[in-house]
Amino acid sequence: MSNTDFMLAVEDLTVSFDGFRAIDNLTLYVDRDELRVIIGPNGAGKTTLLDLICGKTRATGGSIKFANREMTGLAEYRIVRAGVGRKFQTPSIYENLSVFQNLAVSFPRGRGVFGALMFRTTPEVRQRVADVAAEIGLGDALGREAAQLSHGQKQWLEIGMLLMQEPQLLMLDEPIAGMSVREREQTAELLKRISRGRAVIVIEHDMDFVKRIADKVTVMHQGKILAEGSMEQVQNDPRVIDVYLGH
Repeated sequence: MSNTDFMLAVEDLTVSFDGFRAIDNLTLYVDRDELRVIIGPNGAGKTTLLDLICGKTRATGGSIKFANREMTGLAEYRIVRAGVGRKFQTPSIYENLSVFQNLAVSFPRGRGVFGALMFRTTPEVRQRVADVAAEIGLGDALGREAAQLSHGQKQWLEIGMLLMQEPQLLMLDEPIAGMSVREREQTAELLKRISRGRAVIVIEHDMDFVKRIADKVTVMHQGKILAEGSMEQVQNDPRVIDVYLGH
């Protein structure tokens, strides 16, 4: 396989569960500074694809290169250390800690809650926490207990916890589920901000939201890529209309 300028290069990726190909010979390239949205009907393989990229699931065949480094077969924690961050649908924040503590815990040299509570917050950590809190719109909420945040703010805090690790690739699974209209607007702005200088992949069902944020849209169907392009191109693609938008 040749070297590539892409932040993420997935080539001929396949994974089978009991003979069923959940991901079927899939190839996908994502640039740095790109916000890619993956859409498709339920069961298309969207979440499985993210599971493969972050090492939660092992591929049966093909290659996943991140910043030109082969990732297939690497342990999950090594993929995280290499610079891949993944947010799942339900936020996993420490409800009883403050926003500041949640972010400080996530600083790479303060891994783990026990470590973080023992861990002295150096000026470097405090600066990083302040920068990330401002980026996620929680600069005024550093002293608040995470349990008191709104649903949307909890989602932003979790994105912040990933940003503390300065990932080069960030993957988010349905980040606006359950959010208010205003929170969705703020999340769109947030995602655009954080895709500067890194690659961001978002799985989303809400087409208005996709239209608002996507640099490029990938449509998956039955473990394959059905179409790819701008939202406009994808929406007008007869195959996509047939399989997905028509339902």
